[in-house]
Order: sequence, then structure tokens, then C-alpha cells
Amino acid sequence: MKKAVYIFVFFLSQLLFSQQNNQLWKGYFSYNEIIDVEGTTGKIFAATQNTIFSKSIANSELTIHNSVTGFKPEFITAIHHSETTNKIFAGNTNGLLVIINADGSVTTKVDIINEVPVAPNKKKINDLFEHNGRLYIATDYGISVLDVTTLEFISTYFIGTSGDETQVLQTTVLGDELYAVTRDFGIRRGTLTNPNLFDYNQWQTFDAGFWSGIVTFNNQLIAMNTNAKTYRFNGINPQEILNHNQPGLKLKTNGTEIIVTTANHVFVLNQVFSQLAHVTSIPDFSAVFTAATVVGSKLYIGSEKNGLFSTDLTNPTVFESMSPNGPLQNYIFRVKKAPNKLWCVHGNYNQQYNPYPLDDLGISTFTTDLGWEITPFDDLLGAKSLCDIAVNPTRPDEVFVTSYFSGMLKFQNNTIALLNNTNTGPNGLESLVVSGNPSYIDIRINSPAFDKDGNLWVTNAFVDKALKVLTTNNQWRSYDFTGITANLATGRYNAMAIDKNNTKWIPAYNDGVVAFNENYNNKFIVINQDNADLPSVSVSCLALDTRNQLWIGTPSGLRVLSSTDRFISETELNVSSIIIQEGDLAQELFYQQPILDIAVDGANRKWVAIENGGVFLVSANGQQTIYQFTKNNSPLPSNTINDIEIDDVTGEVFFATDKGMVSFLGTSTKPSDSLADVYVYPNPVRPGFSGTVKISGLTDKANVKITDIEGNLVYETTTAGGTIEWDTTAFGKYKVASGVYMIFVASEDGLDSTVKKVMIIR
Repeated sequence: MKKAVYIFVFFLSQLLFSQQNNQLWKGYFSYNEIIDVEGTTGKIFAATQNTIFSKSIANSELTIHNSVTGFKPEFITAIHHSETTNKIFAGNTNGLLVIINADGSVTTKVDIINEVPVAPNKKKINDLFEHNGRLYIATDYGISVLDVTTLEFISTYFIGTSGDETQVLQTTVLGDELYAVTRDFGIRRGTLTNPNLFDYNQWQTFDAGFWSGIVTFNNQLIAMNTNAKTYRFNGINPQEILNHNQPGLKLKTNGTEIIVTTANHVFVLNQVFSQLAHVTSIPDFSAVFTAATVVGSKLYIGSEKNGLFSTDLTNPTVFESMSPNGPLQNYIFRVKKAPNKLWCVHGNYNQQYNPYPLDDLGISTFTTDLGWEITPFDDLLGAKSLCDIAVNPTRPDEVFVTSYFSGMLKFQNNTIALLNNTNTGPNGLESLVVSGNPSYIDIRINSPAFDKDGNLWVTNAFVDKALKVLTTNNQWRSYDFTGITANLATGRYNAMAIDKNNTKWIPAYNDGVVAFNENYNNKFIVINQDNADLPSVSVSCLALDTRNQLWIGTPSGLRVLSSTDRFISETELNVSSIIIQEGDLAQELFYQQPILDIAVDGANRKWVAIENGGVFLVSANGQQTIYQFTKNNSPLPSNTINDIEIDDVTGEVFFATDKGMVSFLGTSTKPSDSLADVYVYPNPVRPGFSGTVKISGLTDKANVKITDIEGNLVYETTTAGGTIEWDTTAFGKYKVASGVYMIFVASEDGLDSTVKKVMIIR
């Protein structure tokens, strides 16, 4: 019986250094989608789905916590900063509690996930409230109590009128009574001095109405009702203090003010419930509010998509953006590296290539000098659901971005043009045809790729002429798939690969791989389950390696075409699996695993993303697993990777996930043509440095020898790609001593050579 193979287990211990060394990772996170805001003395905290950042009020000192710093939540729903312990608590949708300690270390508490006997979908944390050293955690099942110093769970309360699980939205304490707003049973209360609060009979109904939030303010209860009004309780009688006209999202107090947040309003009330501030909009933004608080004289407002803002409480008309620089949002669908610029699009389609609901999102670009810049949707000529990117290799300022609804955008010389069915001619882009609605426009373009002659190829879904090319003389041509693919009427295609012969290899939904070359009398070959050993009717991704092999990723495993040159002389093409040996068993690599993406690095190694399985780096032939990165053993924020992109110059590998983008600073760059630009970094290696020395600008299969100043050999290797690493040991046995070390490099044929030096300081 065949068995799924993810990784050679015995490699794990050897990989821990690289996987745990976060110096090799960078984070490219968005801080715009604010979930919660928390104020404390002299500092403001804000949480996104999976990050927390804080700023000092006095000097704007920024601190960021994300997966690269070791902070890895699931999906944050509420945060709390404990002034008594200087800890930050983050509650999550699944009951996970992640704590950032005063020293920056991270503690993860899974007690609610593992020990509370309720269904997993009832463990969401809704609010965190601290009183007398205890954290009261309002959840979808009830209340759990944590000691903020020891981080030990003390008790759990199921407070429905019959001991039911019930959604608790927020808690507070007045006197010695703990009050809880529930979804189904109004406001419930119990006495804190009662040692039997775990018994639901010890709880009473304080008010049977429908409430969504509660705080204590000036020794009285303030509660937010589902009728879009907020009340104070005079004894047991509620008295209206604010009509906010929209359902309340957050009710907060800092002890001096009350802050009520709705989607389009932020109200601040003083101690006698007079209105100090009312914010309905932020200039230049269509902001939807999510949470707000007051620290000192400043009002801080979190928004759904536009980040955190601050304004003066007494004159809330001028707003300052507080969020760190980042992309538009954390969900990145495709990423593409151009010289000196990184391009990201956030639109998407599902596994069936359905783009609905359509996305009205901008484009994020990153440069080292300027950081992140956002091209807003309003500047994109109405193009929706942007799904892929192609950079002209000869004119990197010319970039094409495909839309899975609106056609294709062209960026050049700071101008943007929208190409669609109205301006590309009879052989250009086409809209799918909807029966009974001939005026309907839906132009689904994907798979942009340049061939070696500079022509841009794309696919056009749901039309007969599914393959299009924009030639270098700005003319469009179309190629008909009629009779070629079995599912023409529903034809959908992912990112194509173009080989050195200009053959186009196109992954198709329900149609395998479509190969086409116009230079061989418009020759087509289809690789599918009927004529080849494909494990699935659909192909999700393709990658061409440096040996002209085609790596084929499907929802059910991996296949490899031994040589793309076979297309020229053959009429049918078979593919094979990669068989690896584990002990006495021969097994198939990635057997029946859903493969999302494959990328080839400068050493011809393959990075393979597995759905919910993270990413693997395998050797050029697939026989050796070099790394497996997951959320558990690396800074990956998610095990779902939408796209992998590699910077061939630096070796940096970008992983665009559904929860943010990170990169791994790899060493496999493309080989150089000569040894003229070999360089060594860091140099010198200073005390305390724990990384490796990189030697870049190498030719492929060059010989590298490192000796001490007396000529004693301490390291030798042959390159695969353009960069190697040296761990500053003598053949892995011991760290070399301080001194100058000579690096001798010779090309494979011995005709080119160079000598470099590196200084080691222990």
C-alpha cells in the first residue's frame, strides 16, 4: 500500500537550527485590519488578525509582535494589557490564549482548546477583563478564569439558567459582583466571594434584556443594548445615556471616559455622560470602525481596512495614521519579484476558479527605499479580483496584472491602462457569454507569462480561443482550444510555464496539462488521466527546472515530465512519480497530497507548498528533503501558502499565505556567468554572530576552498547555484579561531578563478 510521505523524519534534528533561527526570516505583514485597540498608561496597543503592535505615547517608539518574533496566534478576537504584570493577552477564535510576557517572550495557553468540554466552534474568546489579579475570559461557552501572574487556569463557569453553555460577550465587576452579558440570558451576575461560582445555581439574572457589552464606570454599570443604545444602571433600572443609531461593536472605559464604537461612529462620554467627541469619518478614507479607546488627551480609532488612527480628543478633526508600513492586507494571492520592486495582488478565486464575491482591492508594492506603497482600487479603472502578475524581463517598468473579471491592467511609465474586450481587437481578450444576457461583461484572464522573445501570453477562461498572445509589436493573436480540451465550455487555467523552446505548458481545471507551440504548426499535446499517469483530472501548478523537467502539482500528488524537449518529437507524453526510499520501503513523494505551488531555486531545488501542510524544500531530484517549514516550527503564519516567489539575485524566498507574507533568506541564487563579482558577507564576522558566512556571485559547479592564513584547509565544497554558506567551522567539527581566512574559488573548467578573504572575530 502506498503511503503519504512528507519528510524524512531523521532529518528533523539536523534542520532545527535553520528552522528556529529567525534571523533567516523576514516579515511582510499588514497592520491595517484592526481587530481590537487597548490603551494603557503611556502606550497604545492594536491587534490585527495575527499581529499586535504598540506605540509609546511619549516618543512613538514602535514595537511589533508577529510570527517572526515568535507570536503566532490563530485569529485574534480580543486583547488586554495587564499593567500589574506588563503582559499582553490575546484571545482567539478557537480558544487559544497567547501571552506576550514583559521580556518579549511568548507563552501559549491551550487549556481552553484541550480541556474545556464543549464543541470546538464554541470556544471563541470574546473579551478579556482583569480584576484583582484574575483575568475573566468571556467565551462562546461561558467564562474561564486565569491567574495573570502564574498563568494558571482557576475555574470555568457555565452560567446559563440551567447550566447551559452560553455566549458571554463581556464581563465586569462592581463591588464584589461579577457581571456577564450573555447572548441568550441577559445580564447574569455572581458573587466573587462565593467559592461555588462554578455551580450555575449560584448565578442570578440581573437583567433579562438583550445586551452586547458592559463596563463599570464611576461605581455604576454601563451596558450597551442591542437596540443601538447605551444605558447606565441606577440600581436595577437602566437609564439611556446614548443613542448611537447603529449596533454597538465595542464598549470600553479607561476609568475617565466611556468609549462606544459602531461601524460608522465613535462616541466619547465624560464622567457625567456628556459627549466629549463624536467621530463619523476619517478624511480621505472610507473607514469602517472596529474599536476605539482614549489615552490621555488622544482618541485612538481602529478601522476594518485602513489601520489605526489618532486624533485630539478635544478637536477630533485632524487624524494621524498610526499603523506600521505594510501591504494593503495580509491575504496575498500572488507575489512577483521585479528588479528593485515586489508586486502583490490580493484578489482571488477558489479551487473551482470562482472569483465571487468579487474583490475591489488595490495593489501593494514594496521597495527597499520607500517601503510599502498602495495603489488604491479607485486608481485601477474598475478592475476587480486581480489574480496574477507578469513583469516584462526586458523592460521591468512594464508590468501586467490580470483580472479574473475585468481583463488585464498594464502599468508603464506611471500610467495605468485597462485592456479588455473593447480595445484589444477581434483576436484579443473576450468576455464569457451568458445565455439570455449578451451585454454581460465578464473577462477572466489569467496565467500571464513572457516567452524568450518578449511576447506576453495569457489564458482566457470560458471561451473557445482560450490562449492569447500580445506580441512585441503590440498585436493580439488567439489560439483555439476547440477539440483540444474535453471541457472547453468550462475551461479554466492557472499559471503557465514557458520553456526554452517557447512551448507553453498550461495547468487546466479538469483537463490536465495543455502544451502548445505555435512554431510547430500550432501543435497541441494534452497530458491527462486518459493518456498519462496523472493522479488527478485537474492540475494546480507547474514549474520548469534547469534540466528542462516539468514538475506538475495536482490536488492529489506530484508528477514529473522527464524532458520538455520531448514535445517537439512526440505526440503523447507520459509522466512519472518520484519514488524515494525510506528504509526497505519504496514510496511516492507527496503521495495524494494537494499541491498548491512549486518554485525552483537557483540550485534547481524545489520548494513545494502543500495545502494545510506548509512548505517543503527538496533536492533537485526530489530524493532528499532539506527543509519542512510549518507554522509550528518556523515563522510561517499559516500552513496555507498561496504563492511562492524567489528572488534569483539574493536567494530570498517569499511565502504569500492567507495570513500574511514572510520570507526565508535562502542561499540558492542563480549562478553567475563569471567569478568577477564574488563577494563575502558578513565580513568581518563579529563576536556573537550566530549565522553563516555567505559567498555569492559564484558560477555553477565552482570549487570553493577555505583555508586559514597558514594554508590549512577548513572547508571545501562544490557550488550548486550562485551562493554557498559556511558555518565558520572546520568541516563541521568545531568553530574556527579568530583570524583571517582565505577563500579560493575556481570555475568548473578551471579557466576562471578568484581569491577572497574573510575575517573572523570571536
